[in-house]
Amino acid sequence: MGRGGKRGELSWSEVREHNKREDKWLVIEGQAYNITNWAGRHPGGSRVISHYAGQDATEAFKAFHNDLTSVKKFLTPIHVGPVEDYEKSNLDEDFQTLRQTAEKMGYYKPSYFFFLIVIAHILVLEVMSYWVMAYFGTGWLPCIVSMMCAVTVQAQAGWVQHDFGHLSVLKNSKMDHFVQNFLMGIIKGASPHWWNYLHFQHHAKPNVINKDPDVALDKLFVIGEVMPVQVAKTRTKSMPFNLQHKYFFLIGPPLLFPVYFQFMLFRHIYTRRLSLDFVLVMIYFFKYFYLFTPMLGLGGALVFYFTMRCLESHWFTWVTQSNHIPMNVDNDQALHWMKLQMNATCDIEKSFFNDWFTGHLNFQIEHHLFPTMPRHNLYKVAPLVRSLCKKHDIKYEVKTLWTAFSDIIRCLKHSGELWEGTYNAFHS
Repeated sequence: MGRGGKRGELSWSEVREHNKREDKWLVIEGQAYNITNWAGRHPGGSRVISHYAGQDATEAFKAFHNDLTSVKKFLTPIHVGPVEDYEKSNLDEDFQTLRQTAEKMGYYKPSYFFFLIVIAHILVLEVMSYWVMAYFGTGWLPCIVSMMCAVTVQAQAGWVQHDFGHLSVLKNSKMDHFVQNFLMGIIKGASPHWWNYLHFQHHAKPNVINKDPDVALDKLFVIGEVMPVQVAKTRTKSMPFNLQHKYFFLIGPPLLFPVYFQFMLFRHIYTRRLSLDFVLVMIYFFKYFYLFTPMLGLGGALVFYFTMRCLESHWFTWVTQSNHIPMNVDNDQALHWMKLQMNATCDIEKSFFNDWFTGHLNFQIEHHLFPTMPRHNLYKVAPLVRSLCKKHDIKYEVKTLWTAFSDIIRCLKHSGELWEGTYNAFHS
């Protein structure tokens, strides 16, 4: 649908019509672009850019790219024309000023020493997870200590690979992804491509039904105010969602990594023929079984592995879901970038433990607003974000770690009750 045009030819109503799978336009800084064919070549994946079809993608475009000058050269061939009635709101202007202030204050500059220390402590614990049992034997105490080291390695490697995946450390796509491949593939035994493919979609449209893969839970759980009602009205057979706050403890954190993630990452590698990711994951498994099978036997090594994955899964699930499940979950309302992120995220109080335990994802609000900002600077920009939220009457929520965890169960219970009431009303 490669239409050219002169200023004044395009209206927002016309742009919004191009939001179909076979016909997609989006707007960046008042200019419309036809991404129908380009989406398939987009380095971040076709879905993450397609989620903004028919919408203003200006702030998302700026948030995801470190070097806007080099990226903009790809826009010229797909340019359609200016949008006649495109106007910046006061929030647009203020958020742009906030971003520029953060850049001037150096908040986008990483501390290489910080990330070196983080990676070093992961590697030390990686060695310890093997050495403890190799030196002290496989009694219950060495096994517990080794397990604690291994689980910590997996959780912390997950947090720091996330930083490199966002290009927030080295600010260079090839170099950041090289380190991410090492951490995600060889240290964690997972597919970096699979992680990025899902995670970028989450950032583009957090908590948006049918766009954020992290809330595509409706086969097992319903969350928010909208999803329970939609599921109750359209399905006559489903899980007993009124009990989901109870069975969450059985099939949520315990099984996410050892079952679902294990299946999905290999499925992703196989269906997309990702040879590099396959090699990286195989290196991890060769390393693991080569080291642990002689000490534990094959059966023992498998038990140790899946126990580690189960404990890691608890750590990951409680941390990541505490910022999102209790927040607003809705269909796409084409909200402004800041309002979209603020509706879907909350912060957890700062402390040395919270920063370490969550990989600085206790500053989830700031991370979502500025995904390429190094995590150790997120707390610095938080007061500026809070001030802007106050000016525009946008809710800025900070919780204790325990409250954030408790809210997951509270919200699951509430959504389950909402589903039950709607289901009984429509299918009685």
